[in-house]
Amino acid sequence: MAQVNYAELYLQALQQKFSQGLSFIDLYNTPNNSNIKWVNAKTVQIPRVSVGGFVDVDRDVVGSFTRRADNDWETKTLEHDREFRTLVDTQDIDESNLALSIANITRVFNDEEKIPEMDKYAASKLFTEFNQYGGKANTDTIDSSNVLEAYDEFMATMDDAEVPQQGRILYVTPAFNKLLKQADKIQRSIEVTGNSGRVNRNIYSLDDVTIKMVPSSRMKTAYNFTNGAVPDDSAQQINMILVHPLSVITPQKYEFVSLDQPSAATGGKYLYYERKYWDLFAIEKKVPGIMFNVQSADSGDDSGGTGE
Repeated sequence: MAQVNYAELYLQALQQKFSQGLSFIDLYNTPNNSNIKWVNAKTVQIPRVSVGGFVDVDRDVVGSFTRRADNDWETKTLEHDREFRTLVDTQDIDESNLALSIANITRVFNDEEKIPEMDKYAASKLFTEFNQYGGKANTDTIDSSNVLEAYDEFMATMDDAEVPQQGRILYVTPAFNKLLKQADKIQRSIEVTGNSGRVNRNIYSLDDVTIKMVPSSRMKTAYNFTNGAVPDDSAQQINMILVHPLSVITPQKYEFVSLDQPSAATGGKYLYYERKYWDLFAIEKKVPGIMFNVQSADSGDDSGGTGE
C-alpha cells in the first residue's frame, strides 16, 4: 500500500486559508498567467503585438502591400526560489503534549512565514519593477484632508493612460484605511444591523475600486530574505498601492511539499520539506496601471506614513 503523504493532504486543506490570508491573492491570480510561455527552466516570455495605424487611401494605386503588424516577446527570469525544512523528533512531539506536531508546525509556518512572505515579496517586487520601468512613486504626506485628493489623482492618471476602470484594486495599510474613514467630503452609508446595535462603518470600495487592507509590515519597499522576510535597512513604508491585476504576471514555477516518516536516514525523526519557486513581474507596456504612495525617506517616520 502506498504511504499516505500527510504533508500533501495538509497543503490541500490550506488552499482556502491562502485565499483568506493572502492579501495580494488577486495579483497572484492575474489572468495574464495563462499567457505565459515557458522557454526554459526559469525563463518566461510575454507576447507583445504591435500594429500600424490607418493611412490615407490612394485611389490611383493598387498593390504595394506591406506587413504592418509585428510581434516580439518580453522576457522575464524567475529569481525567488525558496525552501523550508525541519526535523521533528518523535519524542519532542510526545513530550510537548503534541504541541510540536507536524500539523502545528506547518500551520505556524504558513500563518507566520509563508503567507506573509508571499505578500511582502509581492509588494516589494512590484515596487522594484515599477521603478525599473520609470515609475515615480508619490511621496506626499497624506492626512484626512487630502487622502481623497491623492486617490483622485491616482485615478485620473490611470484614466488618462486608458487603464481599464473595472478591476482596479486599492491596497492600503490599516493607518490609511483609517484615513479613508475620516476623509473630508467622503460620502458614506452607515449600516445598522437589526436590533443588535452594531454599526458597520467599513469602506469596501471607492468609485467601484475594491479596497483591501494589508498589514503595514507587509507593505515595505524592500526586504531581506536571508531568513524569512524582514524589512531591509533601506526599506520605506508603502502606504497605498493602486493597481490593475492585468499590469502584472506572477508565474508559479514549482511547488513541492513532503513528509518523510522516521527512518534510519533521518535519525528516527520526521523530516518535513517544502519548496516554492515563484516571482512577480510588471508588464512594461502596462506599468501605467500601477501607482504608489510611499513614505518619504527623509520623513524619519516608519509608522505607516499617515501624517497623523
